[in-house]
Amino acid sequence: MKFKLGSKIIDNRKQPYFIAEIGVNFENSLKRAKKIIKQAKEGGADAVKFQSYKAEKIACKNSPYYWDLKKVSVKSQYELFKKFDKFGFKEFKILKEFCDKLKIDFLSTPFDLDAVDYLSDLVPFFKIASADLNNYPLIDKICKKNKPIVLSTGASKISEIKKTVNFIKKKNSKILTIILHCVLSYPTNNNNAHLELIKVLKKNFSNNIIGYSDHTMPDESMMVLTSAYLNGASVIEKHFTDTKGLTGNDHFHSLNKEDLIKFRSNINILNSINKNLKERKILKCEKISRKNARRSIVTKGLIKKGEKITIDKVIMKRPGTGLSPDKLRFILNKKTSKDLQDDTIIKISDILC
Repeated sequence: MKFKLGSKIIDNRKQPYFIAEIGVNFENSLKRAKKIIKQAKEGGADAVKFQSYKAEKIACKNSPYYWDLKKVSVKSQYELFKKFDKFGFKEFKILKEFCDKLKIDFLSTPFDLDAVDYLSDLVPFFKIASADLNNYPLIDKICKKNKPIVLSTGASKISEIKKTVNFIKKKNSKILTIILHCVLSYPTNNNNAHLELIKVLKKNFSNNIIGYSDHTMPDESMMVLTSAYLNGASVIEKHFTDTKGLTGNDHFHSLNKEDLIKFRSNINILNSINKNLKERKILKCEKISRKNARRSIVTKGLIKKGEKITIDKVIMKRPGTGLSPDKLRFILNKKTSKDLQDDTIIKISDILC
């Protein structure tokens, strides 16, 4: 299936649309943000995504943490968000223009109504975070912007996802809604990734494009993301950093440029070995092997002219340029038309019918 997302025409039989989630890993620095965008582009990302929020609009001051304290020691959501909520329309507009120059889509997830308004002129589509799947005032505002929606579904029941998808459809039936399997755990242990749920979403939402938003620790071979693609993810989102493994923010579960290059390489390999043939046939590359590696009926010792061919006078040997072994029953006890020397590949012309 082909579809357009952002500036790309995506063919899910080739490469998925990849969103490099920078989030707040640039730590309030325009210079660093541009550096990470450039690395994401070099790694093969289709889009980079930030997060647009103000701490006082997203969390109460006593909101408890939900992340691994060994990776991020701050125990208050408000305090953590307050550290990285300095960017607004002015800064994101600069980053959008930088992305345009690099020919990579600019995105940012809105976490409040004001962010929806100022991002509408900057993003080709909206991303809704898992935690806002039932934030209908926010989703309602997004629907009014007439842009595609990418919806993460971490910590949600199928019934809740259906309710939200129906809400979007009711508010604006023309909107393309892409649904991402996601596990809302930072980081997500591999045994909790449950990539089989991508297929469950495809079954339950057959009219929607399905993808995956990942929070696992990057593995050396990029097997988690590659498996997500094999399970049918047409859009993949993963946190991205220039400093892999750093504690704090989302650095610790982010991939880097080299990881993304590896993932893209994995997909290229998969596409080269999976051509979607509908039936088994002899491939062009197999023809010489078929000819020379298969066997023929071959004489075992001298067989004189007019002598009958018996089982003890033949052997099946390569190459397969003569009578094939499956023809043996048709020539047994038939007489030869000429002398056949030892180790001769028997042809039909050598037999008296």
